[in-house]
Amino acid sequence: MGWLILGVLLWSGAHLMRRLAPGLRARLGEGPGKGVIALASLIGIVLMVIGYGDAAYVPVYQPPAFLRHLNWLLMLLAVILINLQFSRGVLRTKLRHPMLNAVKTWAIAHLLVRGDLASIILFGGLFAWALANMILINRQQPEWTRPPRGPWWGDAIYVVISVVVYVVVVYIHGWLGPSPFGGM
Repeated sequence: MGWLILGVLLWSGAHLMRRLAPGLRARLGEGPGKGVIALASLIGIVLMVIGYGDAAYVPVYQPPAFLRHLNWLLMLLAVILINLQFSRGVLRTKLRHPMLNAVKTWAIAHLLVRGDLASIILFGGLFAWALANMILINRQQPEWTRPPRGPWWGDAIYVVISVVVYVVVVYIHGWLGPSPFGGM
């Protein structure tokens, strides 16, 4: 589980550097700073994938089977939230941190159906990172300028596209690992 923990910490540290160590980021410069963050993030993802895949199954709690249905709904919501900034409707004017809220929703959805230690480290760790990032952003930049409001049909188109993306993600998830809907 060492690689998994290191991956979560590396991902979180890289993404919190701008908020927690702005002087270091400034000394690196805009281009190199982004490069360091991108490289650390990529290494973090690789370590999380390797660490999660290699982790021994250590049960911590047994989620009830009925939570699968809530998981599916929350995952659809996470897909809708993850790229909400691309919507040209009203929804994007309502939520300040759509991507971080998507990560939190994704993490909660997985914790509802995965009660093993590796899942708690991965999904709980990324939930904690997203929450910490939101708190830091809100403290450092309390004012939020809402994006321009678009027509309602912009949201309708976006939600339809999100549902299609969700279906694709479900099939890819089943191909790469455990099928979210079983038997796929």
